[in-house]
Amino acid sequence: MTHIDPFALRDLVGQDAAPCRRALTGEHGVALPPFVDHHVHLHLIDAHALPAGGIAGVLDLGGDPVALARLPKDGFPRVAYAGAILTAPGGYPIGRPWAPAEIAREVSDATLHAGAAGGAATAVDEQAVFGASVVKVALNAAAGPVLDPATLSAVVAAARTRGRPVVAHVEGMGMARRALDAGVDALAHAPFSETLSPAEIGEAVASGQRWIPTVAIHGDGDRERAIANLAAFVAAGGAVLYGTDLGNGERVPGVQVDELSAMDAAGLRGAALVAALTDPWPRREQATAIATFIPGPAPRTLDEVPAWLSRATVVPDEELIRDDV
Repeated sequence: MTHIDPFALRDLVGQDAAPCRRALTGEHGVALPPFVDHHVHLHLIDAHALPAGGIAGVLDLGGDPVALARLPKDGFPRVAYAGAILTAPGGYPIGRPWAPAEIAREVSDATLHAGAAGGAATAVDEQAVFGASVVKVALNAAAGPVLDPATLSAVVAAARTRGRPVVAHVEGMGMARRALDAGVDALAHAPFSETLSPAEIGEAVASGQRWIPTVAIHGDGDRERAIANLAAFVAAGGAVLYGTDLGNGERVPGVQVDELSAMDAAGLRGAALVAALTDPWPRREQATAIATFIPGPAPRTLDEVPAWLSRATVVPDEELIRDDV
């Protein structure tokens, strides 16, 4: 077994990294806090396969709120969710083959009186009642009508009263700007259909907006724009969360090395990449009693970190014996 220098390891991937071995097998490796994929669609994937692939928690960003509310509260992986996607009448994702009717709600006006048909507060309240931790809105001008500024602002205001951050899918010219103007808290994808100005990047960072990149789902042109926007956001100090849009395309459930490599290319390297994976948002606390285990030799350079992280699996914390420092 190759000795792992804990000080060099922590300098490379963060202070939470700990050389360890598995008590049952004697296998050596590194322990890290639990990994979270902050953008999945559970109705399109086998969630039970996620822990073996290194994912201990997920944020579902578009599903049937009734079905999601019925999930075990102590289930594994740990699930937070948005419930249904709020959209304009006839807007994205309505009519998409992957999107059953249950996963979208049409918001037709800015009414903030709970119970008003089609009102912003009614749609937000429904998701909150069914246990949603965040509210998701669709701003996809490339695929149909979108929420107008007044209605979007009403959705954000209603979510604020419920203590729920708002996550937006932005696509099409001007949609990132609309999300900024409304005070949207997070983007479900790094902007990929337009290049944001330095002023817009600075405003997003200053507002505390979080980005969930999902860069690897895109083709070449959109991917290049997403990486360029993400790189500018990271360089300006923006907060980034690992997320993959898992369920979009055929991929094996678990940590996605292509996504990690894209984030690394955008400047989110080493400890910053691990931080994006281990941030429990929208929860405040990381999961307890479980840990990430990455078997084998530790990385020696930043270039090795994305592939190394993709070897992760989830194990009970009590199974890991940390090496003395």
